[in-house]
Amino acid sequence: MTIPRKPEILFLCVHNAGRSQMAAAFARQIGGDDVIIHSAGSAPGERLNPAVVTAMREEGLDISNEAPKKLSDEMARSADVIVTMGCGDECPYYPGKRYDDWDLPDPAGQDLDTVRSIRDDIRERVRALLAELG
Repeated sequence: MTIPRKPEILFLCVHNAGRSQMAAAFARQIGGDDVIIHSAGSAPGERLNPAVVTAMREEGLDISNEAPKKLSDEMARSADVIVTMGCGDECPYYPGKRYDDWDLPDPAGQDLDTVRSIRDDIRERVRALLAELG
């Protein structure tokens, strides 16, 4: 009997300070131990967006100890699905990988209500992706 491999998802944006961090936190919460989650940026920022941290805390998810991470070749190569968020040409392409591009506004410089709206959109997209992956 073979044990199915857990799907790996990489959430990728430019700064890894907002959207990809929210998506990763929701995926960990919803997917639990059934999925392996990575988040990274092609040009990581210095710290998480404070409005994103606040919006996630409202949902019971404390991401204040997270930090933007640089995309590694290993992260991308091990991922079954790479979800890009506003990268455009700044995110590298890995042949043979499934890509989902989520067209989401950047929370940088947005007020908390706008960040909440982005957060809620991301949560629903994560739910749909995890349901699709089984």
